[in-house]
Amino acid sequence: MADPIPRFDATRAFRAFSVMILACALGACASLPKQDPLQVTVADIESLPGEGMEMRMMVKLRVQNPNDSSVEYDGIYLRLEVLDKTFATGVSDERGSIPRYGETIVSVPMTVSTLRVLANVAGIFGGQAPDRLKYKLHGKLDGPVFGATRFELQGDFAMPAAPAPRAFQ
Repeated sequence: MADPIPRFDATRAFRAFSVMILACALGACASLPKQDPLQVTVADIESLPGEGMEMRMMVKLRVQNPNDSSVEYDGIYLRLEVLDKTFATGVSDERGSIPRYGETIVSVPMTVSTLRVLANVAGIFGGQAPDRLKYKLHGKLDGPVFGATRFELQGDFAMPAAPAPRAFQ
C-alpha cells in the first residue's frame, strides 16, 4: 500500500508564518536609525478657570526635535511630580508634527486637586520647610505609527523667603 498523501497542518503553517513575520518585524525595527531624545522646556503656564476642588492651568511646552526626521504625535499626557509626589496631571488630544531640526509649542490643560495640594503642603511644612522644591515633569507624545515618544524634565526651584516680621512702632 502506498504512503498516504501528507495532510495540510494549519496549526503548523500558522506557527511558521508567525515566526517569519516576527523575524521580519524585528529586523525592520533594528534597521531604524537611532533617534536623539526630544528636548522639552516649559514655555508658559496660564491659569484656567477651576471647578469645585480643582485648580486648572494651561501648560505650554516648547518641544525641539534634534533629528533628521519629523516626529508625528496624536495625543499628549503629562504628570508633574513635586517632591516625588504627583501634583498635577493633564491630557490633550492635540495632534501635530514637530519638524526635523525644528520646534513647536504644545499646549496641555492640567488639573491640580486642591486636596492633593493640601496633603502635600501639610507633609512639606509638617517639619522643616525646604529651601528648594524638586520637580519632575513626565510626558508622552503618542505617535500614530511607532508608539509613544516619552520625555522627562526635572529640576528644582528656590522657595521664596518669608518676609522678616516687622516690629510694632
